[in-house]
Amino acid sequence: MKSPIQILIVDDHPFIIEAYKNAINKYSQNGFEFEVTQANNCKSGYENIVESSKKFDIAFFDISMPEYAEKGIYSGEDLAMLMKSEIPACKIILLTMHTELLKINNIIKNINPSGLIIKNDLTFDELLFAFDKIINDESYYSQTVIKLVGQAQYNNIELDVFDKQILFHLSKGVKTKDLPTYIPLSLSAIEKRKLNIREILEVGGGTDVDLIREAKNKGVI
Repeated sequence: MKSPIQILIVDDHPFIIEAYKNAINKYSQNGFEFEVTQANNCKSGYENIVESSKKFDIAFFDISMPEYAEKGIYSGEDLAMLMKSEIPACKIILLTMHTELLKINNIIKNINPSGLIIKNDLTFDELLFAFDKIINDESYYSQTVIKLVGQAQYNNIELDVFDKQILFHLSKGVKTKDLPTYIPLSLSAIEKRKLNIREILEVGGGTDVDLIREAKNKGVI
């Protein structure tokens, strides 16, 4: 007997989880058998990926969820990267409210998910269609994603992992002079990176608060 397709759903909105499960149940009428595991925050998502014996075939992650700072998991993106490391064959579908081109480009570049859906695009029929594509080894990006990646405004903007760590810790209230405690860079290197980040995000002056606000507006953090 063929083993059931193992699915992990991690989302802190119960109605979204139910929508996923309803779509999966509907699709099971096509002769597929599924086993669904659900979690509602980064901690329980982490535990299912790392501690469970299940080898997930498909994983749905909401981007914005309660973090699991103890393990450095702050979002569905981090869970997706963890899944890619732990179970590389798992097909990843990400759901987000973000519609900033920079954010979408970063998700595609860093994770390259099988599916990327903007929540405002989400309908039951859309979910069924996406699921069908992914089950059949195709990719699915919702209409808003397709429109966004067709734009060129931020196509040449790239922030690396250290830039993102700088922004993250600044957003948590860490002062620049204390950043070397959290990031393996010298203070002078961090200050140079901050200047570069300001140029990339087009924040000429202002405070760190202004920088963080613009980073959030453009979906970097």
